[in-house]
Amino acid sequence: MIRAGRRKYAQTSDELANAMGISIGTFRNKQPYTAEDFPPAISSEGARVKLWDSQQTAAYLAGRPVPAVPVEDDDQDLLDRNEAAAELGVTPKTWDDYKKHPQIAPHLTKVKGVEHCPRGIVKAFRTAKGTNTDAGPKGRPKGSGDMVPRDEISARVGALLDEDPAATIAAVEDRVGLSYAAAARALPRLRGERIADLLQAEPELTPETAATRLGYPTAVQRTALASAATELRARQVQPYLQRVADVLVGAGLAEQQDIVVQRLEGDVLAAAVSLSGSEAPALVWDERYGWRTAVSRRHPIGKETGTPPEGDGIRYLSEEQQPEPAELLAALTDGRPGSRQPKTIHPAGTALHG
Repeated sequence: MIRAGRRKYAQTSDELANAMGISIGTFRNKQPYTAEDFPPAISSEGARVKLWDSQQTAAYLAGRPVPAVPVEDDDQDLLDRNEAAAELGVTPKTWDDYKKHPQIAPHLTKVKGVEHCPRGIVKAFRTAKGTNTDAGPKGRPKGSGDMVPRDEISARVGALLDEDPAATIAAVEDRVGLSYAAAARALPRLRGERIADLLQAEPELTPETAATRLGYPTAVQRTALASAATELRARQVQPYLQRVADVLVGAGLAEQQDIVVQRLEGDVLAAAVSLSGSEAPALVWDERYGWRTAVSRRHPIGKETGTPPEGDGIRYLSEEQQPEPAELLAALTDGRPGSRQPKTIHPAGTALHG
């Protein structure tokens, strides 16, 4: 975490490598920060982007005593994704839903491209959630649209699932205020995420056992298990996508950013990397065809769920679904198209095992 008042000292891998006089590639390969006496990272264990306290690292590199940072918790401490989830006693994936709540969203801040939330805001939300787990609208007039902002749906449906794992679509319509279609999309997706959480925590479980332990009725398990398979696929590919983004950052083509895997129609996975030092505004990865350039930085993936044709700013960079970051970087910077006719690469199936 970034302790209260120390935001200005946050330091990225690139900045630390530069301070050490080595390339980011050498930094990643040799990992000098793993030395026993090296100042610990201020990011959480397992964080997608590592951060350090520059005051501490500067002292270490100069051979001076490393100053201590405050150890007492403060409401102004900035918590990253994993730390905020731990404060609430939920998984990071559940935090991704909760952070969209209007009580949290306005207070989120990015430090060196990494999203943080003040500890006091997380604590206040935990208190409010403990006394009112269903703050959404009650009921939905027949024929009306959804009564919940889209970015609050996951948090509110998730709260209902916390209360009743066997909640029906009708219950979500009535308690949360969603349309039938929105409720039918949200329930299996959230159940799938929770099955994935349990399978990762206890790999010896079968998917069916995990679903039963979570209290999901047999009638809804098929869709929940299919959603869990997609969620696990997304979690498996996310580190690769983040590694690509980090290489682009090291090459000066992008700012530090957390990569989020999105689901397109048909549970196809996609992600985008915003660029800042390239003619292309962004890169898009789609599990069906790999990497391509995008024509929009604000909406790089867009609504297109097929394979966009080359031309008008779109260029495919490799025939492989997951090329090495160095290969992708070379294709992006030297202007070589990787494939004029991108082949469709089918997703890795829906089975959770085998």
